[in-house]
Amino acid sequence: MEIKKVAVIGAGTMGNGIAQVAAQTGMSVILQDIREDLVERGLKSIQNSLEKFVAKSVITADQKREILSRIFTTTNLEAVVKADIVIEAVTEAFEVKRTLWQTLDQLCRTDVIFASNTSSISITRLAAQTRRPDRFIGMHFFNPVPLMKLVEVVRGLATSTDTSAQVHALAKALGKTPVEANDFPGFISNRILIPMINESIFAVMEGVGSPEAIDAVMKLGMNHPMGPLALADFIGLDVCLSIMDVLYDGFNDPKYRPCPLLKKMVDAGYLGKKSGQGFYRY
Repeated sequence: MEIKKVAVIGAGTMGNGIAQVAAQTGMSVILQDIREDLVERGLKSIQNSLEKFVAKSVITADQKREILSRIFTTTNLEAVVKADIVIEAVTEAFEVKRTLWQTLDQLCRTDVIFASNTSSISITRLAAQTRRPDRFIGMHFFNPVPLMKLVEVVRGLATSTDTSAQVHALAKALGKTPVEANDFPGFISNRILIPMINESIFAVMEGVGSPEAIDAVMKLGMNHPMGPLALADFIGLDVCLSIMDVLYDGFNDPKYRPCPLLKKMVDAGYLGKKSGQGFYRY
């Protein structure tokens, strides 16, 4: 099956980025979310992103209009039945994803591929919520999606070789580099990244250094483009905590214990850039 129409569930930062990239490569896109204001906000983000590309002469104004014309927005979940692949980019919570996938499994054709943009939750466990675990796969994009080249492709226990091959081909068609990861908590990227961020938060809590000092050491000494605490603010401290919880529950290893300061900041609503306050003010 050739993938020509892509449905993206969730119009937030990751979802609207995936929708934009798919539309840029000539595919028809259905962008769905549960409320009209969320869909409108997602479409506005795509428009702003494309406008930056126009300003930098990456695309023309006519190409921008063509790209936007390929994106159909809706709050009706049943609209996704026409898609060849459904990419889920909703909140990083198993119960939310479980309910969504069970509903989609009833709505969609049996040949439709299901892909989750989850950054840490077991693909095998998500796939088991459907009657098509062989057609279920992880497709983990990175933020900002229009600029970042990597896509982690994660096969569940039952994911077929054909499904994996189709998703690898799709990632390449989107201008991305697919890298296969096995289905362990956090996959490759967040198995390494989020514990580093968590340890950086422990260093703040224990007074080893200020956020500014810790970020400066990692940028100037380790050549990281962004310090771990600034990156945590960019990702969202609530998302970092969710991933640490997945790692801790999945491995039952104390080295993945979420830092108490991280929990406290999330409880206080200090979620990073999206809330205006994290380790830095925005």
